[in-house]
Amino acid sequence: MTLRPTLVLASSSIRRQQLLKCAGIDFVCCPAHIAELRMPQEPGLSFAERMAREKAHAVRPKMPGHAVLGADTVVEVEKQVLGKPANAEDAARMLRLLSGRSHQVTTGVCLVGDGFDDLRSETTKVYFLPLAENDIEEYVATGEPLDKAGAYAIQGKASRFIQYWEGDYTNVVGLPLGLVRRMLLEHGIIRSD
Repeated sequence: MTLRPTLVLASSSIRRQQLLKCAGIDFVCCPAHIAELRMPQEPGLSFAERMAREKAHAVRPKMPGHAVLGADTVVEVEKQVLGKPANAEDAARMLRLLSGRSHQVTTGVCLVGDGFDDLRSETTKVYFLPLAENDIEEYVATGEPLDKAGAYAIQGKASRFIQYWEGDYTNVVGLPLGLVRRMLLEHGIIRSD
């Protein structure tokens, strides 16, 4: 009997862990401690994919024989790439940019294992309702937006700001489960039985 490699999530993100658990995918965590710096003029898609690959490759040497999953999510509005806010003022600035507009949420996903290095991404379009200044101030005061790309959590208190979305909801939460599951099946990390 051949044992399948253990899936290693190269992230400390509670949201990504919860999504994998809800999907019934067994994994262990080994966060990648790398600098997440965007290069000048780097498009959001390229940045998300590069970060996903760098995270997976940073953890892979620590977990030989196992498949490592790296992921990174960015928000892009009117050609501006929004990562995690630097502070409360930055979070408020980002929310003002999103107010009453649509934006793209892209997650780069990289799965690295013995004989494969698979990099893909998923993009979802999200439409925000117009936000009053007091909505922004109250939401920022909760602290929720401070560690989220684009300064909001669609599954959290910001859900009331969402008009609708087009695409994969789990992608906006932080990990596109449909895409990840396909990748894991294709590389034999999980079985569909």
